[in-house]
Amino acid sequence: MPLIKVVNDKCKGCELCINACPQKIIRLSDKINTQGFRYAQVVDKPRCIGCKLCALSCPDLAIEVFAEGCRYEFYPY
Repeated sequence: MPLIKVVNDKCKGCELCINACPQKIIRLSDKINTQGFRYAQVVDKPRCIGCKLCALSCPDLAIEVFAEGCRYEFYPY
């Protein structure tokens, strides 16, 4: 099962990952991170299909997707 990891303190709550997720399983938390933003969180983990669109859409590289034992990281160029 794929796993989405959000680094809360990097997230600025831009909602791009929410719009990108085809399963609509990401929403903004009610809590606030150290930067003063509401951060993204996964609300229905078993429904994640591992497409990585959330991670690709994140401008702050705050999201990592782990699928089938492989770690995927996205680096800025």
